Amino acid sequence: MTNIDNSTLYIGVTGNLSKRIYEHKNKVVEGFTKKYNIDKLIYFEQTEDVQNALRREKQLKN
Repeated sequence: MTNIDNSTLYIGVTGNLSKRIYEHKNKVVEGFTKKYNIDKLIYFEQTEDVQNALRREKQLKN
């Protein structure tokens, strides 16, 4: 996810993408995404394996 001018990137893992996007757009959760106004989904990957998702998250963050 990113902000309106694409200047800040957020990478995360969730079990419910539509719920998480709603939370970002409505600033429901305090933290990084609220502080930097990150509410635009630009890319996602889907997997059934949580461990693979966490490994991929770390890989993208590096």
